[in-house]
Amino acid sequence: MKIHSRLTSIATLLTLALSTGAESVTSPDGRLIVTVDAEGGIPAYSVSYDGAEIIRRSPLGFKSNIGDFSSDMTLTGSKSGTVNKSFDQDKLKKSHIDYNANTLATTFKNTKGGKMKVEWQVADNDIAFRYIIPAQGESRSMVVESEATGYRFPEETTVFMTPQSDPMIGWKRTKPSYEEYYITDAAVGTPSQYGHGFTFPALMKVGDKGWVLLSESGVDGYYCGSHLSDSKEGVYTIAYPMEGENNGNGSASPGIALPGKTPWRTITVGRTLAPIVETTAPWNVVEPLYTTSRPANLGKGTWSWLLWQDNSINAEDQRKFVDLAHAMGYQNVLIDNWWDKNIGRDGMKELIGYARSKGVNVILWYSSSGYWNDIEQSPVNHMDRPIVRKKEMAWLRDMGVKAIKVDFFGGDKQETMRLYEDILSDAADYGLDVIFHGCTLPRGWERMYPNYVGSEAVLASENLVFEQKFCDMEAFHATLHPFIRNAAGIMEYGGTVLNHRLNRGNDGGTERRTGDAFQLATAVLFQNPVQNFALAPNNLTDAPSDAISFMKDVPTTWDDVKFIDGYPGRYAVVARRSGNKWYIAGVNATAKPLKLTLDLKPLGLTSDTIRMLADRNGKELKATDVKIKQGEVKVVIEPDGGVVLTATM
Repeated sequence: MKIHSRLTSIATLLTLALSTGAESVTSPDGRLIVTVDAEGGIPAYSVSYDGAEIIRRSPLGFKSNIGDFSSDMTLTGSKSGTVNKSFDQDKLKKSHIDYNANTLATTFKNTKGGKMKVEWQVADNDIAFRYIIPAQGESRSMVVESEATGYRFPEETTVFMTPQSDPMIGWKRTKPSYEEYYITDAAVGTPSQYGHGFTFPALMKVGDKGWVLLSESGVDGYYCGSHLSDSKEGVYTIAYPMEGENNGNGSASPGIALPGKTPWRTITVGRTLAPIVETTAPWNVVEPLYTTSRPANLGKGTWSWLLWQDNSINAEDQRKFVDLAHAMGYQNVLIDNWWDKNIGRDGMKELIGYARSKGVNVILWYSSSGYWNDIEQSPVNHMDRPIVRKKEMAWLRDMGVKAIKVDFFGGDKQETMRLYEDILSDAADYGLDVIFHGCTLPRGWERMYPNYVGSEAVLASENLVFEQKFCDMEAFHATLHPFIRNAAGIMEYGGTVLNHRLNRGNDGGTERRTGDAFQLATAVLFQNPVQNFALAPNNLTDAPSDAISFMKDVPTTWDDVKFIDGYPGRYAVVARRSGNKWYIAGVNATAKPLKLTLDLKPLGLTSDTIRMLADRNGKELKATDVKIKQGEVKVVIEPDGGVVLTATM
């Protein structure tokens, strides 16, 4: 009966498309359909899944300095095709990706002869589309003044999103930096906090019809980063950066050479949250932009700054964290701001040599610059211009440094995107990997830039030290990230705190509300190929031995991911595989113990028992072996608690 209903709905949609001069493209499995038309001169599209309307007819097009491509348009032609490719990548949710999609290129023409093409790729749960703009007469360049591209959702939709902040606010005037609080399960159309819309990615629940994740990919120095406007008459539209970002430097509207193209807008659709958690949409539609002389230096690291703060940036304390990395078998140590002042370059040469003698690589912090914010934390003014940047990177290479962490960007303008790209490209020439902090969302960068290894772009672990409110909300935030921020890109969070008090002595400051198993679970839930964990030297003796053993063994790169269970803001259970070993991590943000029966059959486990670390009696960590019965296992996750299960296939 369900199959018959679905087929009838699909037939109806196709009949409608034919009768209105519309064009349609369907996913390989036939469940996801995109329909494109130009009714009333307005280019538009709609999306259905399993016969249910997911995105209602929504506008396409843009306005530019050489013409309006959003009205008085005619659909003049189309061409269908397929995309089939496979690739391997060690930084993503999955190490091997097979991508199969049906394609549709729709051509539109306005009354003045201006043309644009909308290119579509539709996979089983993923949609990607972009504009292809040919030369327009004698015009070989264009400024895109605004986009009409929109998303109109049914009235029953609720949203899970974080607002775009005012420019030049926050600490040292460094925003926007994608570090705002989320609204969850809010009615579609709920106004944003600052009145500037919402950042990507954005998650929607379309009643009982399914889930939708919106984002974009393929943004490089040829375009700006975009976000969603506030809803106007039920439609969220693509919005460009604000004029005030980066202290007013740079243009708010992107300029492109013609013929040219825009970045990809991505839409992931699923009846459940599984396609959202497991999507590879950001990377399916992009290709590497260059090669590097060596693979990226991926792995685990220590980081003094989170718990010990600025006072730890001295040679003696950093040696302690090098020793901690060595004791844990970690690959890296991250040395944060002020190292050039407090340790000095001669001292850094000695410290880097000491780290290398222990088999530990050094990651060094930099400010992106000083003129578009009020940052005084040094080194400043070493990453914003090519001459000084290359000189600095040559020194880093000669010292044996493997990676840099560049902080405080504060904007999405085209010029800022070009700075990200320039830093990455120059770093590749000098054998350096790059982490970004205080930054924008990565948009396909994991695949585009081989030496890119992480971005913050989230209200991350440092806030645990800054305010108790964040500690109180830690579990709530953790249940959002696998479905939203981390679903669309790798996430440099810097978590897994085993101190119960977030200070140097484990005896003051803010208080952690979550259990030890919760913290271990985040090492699996939060995916990033370079993880700088918030462990401290004292944890070697005061943390549970099971916790330390787990943190020694847990990987940072994965071969596969599976959504097991969860709901954003309430709880999350996700499985990741490294080789033949599965790690199943769960956390609970509700006020009551959560009793779950986890279906592990999709994991292909052969054992009838599975090792479990769980929080019991508050924050007490307990290790047990639990039975798998008919592919299922029963667990209890305490409030603000977690579980981690490990099993070999």
